[in-house]
Amino acid sequence: MFDWPNKNIIVTGGAGFLGSVVCAKLRERGVDGKRVFVPRRRDFDLTRERDCERLYRTAFGGEPIDMVIHLAAEVGGIGANRANPGRYFFANMAMALHLIELFRSMGFAGRQGKFVQVGTICAYPKFTPVPFKEENLWNGYPEETNAPYGVAKKAAWQMLDAYRNQYGMRSAYVLPVNLYGPGDNFDLETSHVIPALIRKCVEAQARGDEKIVCWGTGSASREFLYVDDAAEGILRAAEVKDDPEPINLGAGFEITIKDLVELIVKLTGFAGRIEWDSTKPDGQPRRCLDTSLAEKRLGWKARVGFEDGLRRTIDWYRAHGECGARCGCC
Repeated sequence: MFDWPNKNIIVTGGAGFLGSVVCAKLRERGVDGKRVFVPRRRDFDLTRERDCERLYRTAFGGEPIDMVIHLAAEVGGIGANRANPGRYFFANMAMALHLIELFRSMGFAGRQGKFVQVGTICAYPKFTPVPFKEENLWNGYPEETNAPYGVAKKAAWQMLDAYRNQYGMRSAYVLPVNLYGPGDNFDLETSHVIPALIRKCVEAQARGDEKIVCWGTGSASREFLYVDDAAEGILRAAEVKDDPEPINLGAGFEITIKDLVELIVKLTGFAGRIEWDSTKPDGQPRRCLDTSLAEKRLGWKARVGFEDGLRRTIDWYRAHGECGARCGCC
């Protein structure tokens, strides 16, 4: 049994979509709220070394830090990635670089601390054979629209591997597929495909629109993982892994964007037509993970069915309205 209640844990991004669920699951494991520290952006800019150092010195009043679960990221959908390639590379690389190095240099790794890094499916090569296997991570360059973000996250994995080899630093590294669920980011400028489609359909239905417009051709495929399943996989990796062997976290199915749009249209009740803007990119042609390693190494597999998860997400968005669309904070 992993001794969660006696750990001091920093969860970067712990107030966000995935992080809030991770923190809830830590409480379920018996971790007192005083032993979980969630740095907020208004207080700590984790792209700056001095802020990361201040975080480590002040999080628990000078007490040792047993674990960092690094979820914080700057990320968005295809449009946001195309608009911010430099920022997305810098922010994600800088956060990992400072947090990992200071965890080591300030002595937390030396006392058997552990650093848990959440990577991204965007690290895989553009034309990875489907289903994606961890052994193929280096067999090509990522899809161009999200390559800077994916490369930055992959570099964090390599840093952890190097630190394990040189310093004996304990860590875990997981690669979740596209996430969705209640509390997601529904901002049309920065959101991923599921929350964007849900918001488009719900708002179009409310206005009585005759159509919605979707990017690309609909031919690309994706795999989606419900946020609660992802959080459970991350904590299982924290419990049982001491090395940064990359491990996929996915639901084990593939759906085309065309079929996804049609499903969300059906579940939201939108009665209009679907129009495709083929001048916009499809992104990576296919995404579907081999999750056998997660089941073998972590004893983990996804539990929430896709339609069930979509219904929960649609219900959450309808209930939270503008707050959900604006900030995903509730």
